Amino acid sequence: MSEHADTRTRIQETALRLFTEQGYEATSLREIAEALGVTKAALYYHFKSKEEIITSLVEDRIRTLEELIAWAGRQPRTEESRRELVRRYSADLHRGKHREVMRFFERNQTSLKGHPVMQQMHERMFSLFDFLIEPGDPPTARLKSAMALFALHAAWFVLRDETLTDDERRTAALDVALDLVRR
Repeated sequence: MSEHADTRTRIQETALRLFTEQGYEATSLREIAEALGVTKAALYYHFKSKEEIITSLVEDRIRTLEELIAWAGRQPRTEESRRELVRRYSADLHRGKHREVMRFFERNQTSLKGHPVMQQMHERMFSLFDFLIEPGDPPTARLKSAMALFALHAAWFVLRDETLTDDERRTAALDVALDLVRR
C-alpha cells in the first residue's frame, strides 16, 4: 500500500471512530487532524470536508455491492443462487470496515438523511432485494427475503452479548438469513 493510500485509510478510520463516538455534526476536521497527529493542511490534501470522508467510505461499500449485484445478474434465479447471494453478502459484511461503518450509520441517521451517497446505497440494496424475490411473490415472501439481508446486519446490534465471538454472531445471522430465503 502506498503512503498516500495508507494515510487516506488512517484518516478514514480515525474519522469513522470520532464520528461514531462524538457524532458526525460534533466532530470537526481539526479534531480529526489532531487525533491523527497531522496538520489540518495535511488532512485537506486527502479530504476537503467531512462529507468527502463519508462519501469515500460509502463509495467503498457501493463498489462491493455493485460487484455482488453483477454476480447475481449472471446467475439463474434459483433458491441455491439466492442462498449463495446471502452467503456472499454475509462474508462481505465481515471484511474491511463494514461493521464500523454500519455502527456509524446507526448513530448518525439524522445527519446522513438526504446525503446523496446514502441514496445510492439504498438503490444498491434494493437491487439485491430484487434478486431475492420472484415476480408475483406475496408480500410475506418479499418481506422475508428483505429481512434475510437485514438479519445479517442486525447481528451486530441485537446480539450484544459480550461472550459471543464475531464468528458466532455471523453464524447465527447467516443461519437466520438462509432460513428466510428458503422457499
